[in-house]
Amino acid sequence: MAPANVLYAALLVPTVLYLVVTRRRSRRLPPGPAGLPLVGSLPFIDPNLHTYFAGLAAKHGPILSIRLGSKVDIVVTSPELAREVLRDQDSVFANRVMPDAGNAVSFGGVQNIVGNPVGPMWRLLRRLCVHEMLSPSGLANVHDLRRHEFRSTLRYLHTKSGEPVDVGAQMFLNTMNVITSAMWGGTIGSESERAAVGSEFRGLVAEVTELLGTPNVSDFFPALAPFDLQGIRGKMERFRSRFDLMFAKIIQQRMKAQQDGGETATDFLECMLKMEKEGGDGKAPFTMDNVKALLLDMVVGGTETTSNTVEWAMAEMLQNPQVLKKAQQELDSVVGRDEVVEEWHLPQLHYLRMVIKETLRLHPALPLMVPHSPSAASTVGGYHVPEGSRVFVNVWAIQRNPLVWNEPLEFNPERFAGDEGHKWDFTGSQFDYFPFGSGRRICAGIAMAEKMTAYSVAMLLQAFDWKLPQGVQPDLSEKFGIVMKKATPLVAIPTPRLSRTELYYACEAKPTLHN
Repeated sequence: MAPANVLYAALLVPTVLYLVVTRRRSRRLPPGPAGLPLVGSLPFIDPNLHTYFAGLAAKHGPILSIRLGSKVDIVVTSPELAREVLRDQDSVFANRVMPDAGNAVSFGGVQNIVGNPVGPMWRLLRRLCVHEMLSPSGLANVHDLRRHEFRSTLRYLHTKSGEPVDVGAQMFLNTMNVITSAMWGGTIGSESERAAVGSEFRGLVAEVTELLGTPNVSDFFPALAPFDLQGIRGKMERFRSRFDLMFAKIIQQRMKAQQDGGETATDFLECMLKMEKEGGDGKAPFTMDNVKALLLDMVVGGTETTSNTVEWAMAEMLQNPQVLKKAQQELDSVVGRDEVVEEWHLPQLHYLRMVIKETLRLHPALPLMVPHSPSAASTVGGYHVPEGSRVFVNVWAIQRNPLVWNEPLEFNPERFAGDEGHKWDFTGSQFDYFPFGSGRRICAGIAMAEKMTAYSVAMLLQAFDWKLPQGVQPDLSEKFGIVMKKATPLVAIPTPRLSRTELYYACEAKPTLHN
């Protein structure tokens, strides 16, 4: 080799090495556990992912990467970095990563609002939910249906006076009945038929949410997904078929009523069938699969989240009886014991609202939210976040941050009192408190969830005193899943506290809403 060529080569090699190293540094992933070849950190993960990720954050920092199988996940555990993901780069991180089980249970692929990428279809679905069913006018339209279901639950609980009651199960059924009434109220036949459908839904929803939270080889090694090694996809497809049959029956009954010229309810199903008949909004098609997928979203997404929050609130108050007593004193002052609490009382129940806020601070319904996925490679906190990766925002850990919250593990509703407490709301504008998420993918059902949760807790506290069965100690242990649950269901004993027994049995006809 000529001397000049040797010189060029001597200069070229360090230059290339410098460029490679610089590029690697500029694209370096966040720190995290090294893991093992092929499987990464899979053998070491704790089923309670929210606490496991919080422990890793304490060691590796507020943004970390962890390899689970062939996938790299990014975990964010600080308000500042949550703001980067959910607000500053919202357009990049707005898409979601759906587990294989979620894709299997949706109708015709990604037809629902949860998994759809941001675009014309997602905007159409969200507009239908937010402006038709979950808007103030939409909620007002089904007020009487909600009231009817709450009164039914009140009567049932009175029949169980002095007996142990599974609080979460009863609140699940109450929420389920309210949501299904709002979606297709009064159109599925007799009360007994409706009760049977509600019971079947409850069992299906419990199994679906459990499978959605089950670690699945198909998610960690997508190349193995076609083999469905754990059988999760097959189970979900069977559940989808059962939902399909139930929804098809309800839709057929509604369409038959329309063809027969009868009056039909101005509910969510009516709005969707109208949209399906029109074929969409001109920007995105809307099919019968979309109708069924949205019904499934409402049933699965709205029941366990709300009923679990009510259960957590009651469990915390039984653990902190001074809070329970103060909430009941407020109810006695605002409502009294000579009538039953109504929705119109809720804006006056300021302390109750603080109880709900504090419950959602300690026990956000989705502790890691639904994972986000960047549509392009990005940088967060100075680290490279690959396109298509799965990004978890650990809202559970952020809302227990001792740098933000005084005595963060204590259940203290008073922290939300006064002007300082008012800044923490459910709009997602504060990134040390955002139990319903933030940005364009913020929960569409906040208004419904807030109203249902407050109404449920108010009814339970105003109408009954509660105590744990003899020998039972309060248990606030958690069970991680796609929805945060109590590890042990709350079983408590109600004792009537209203002034007259007939208040529990005030009967009214089943309301129906018409055009």
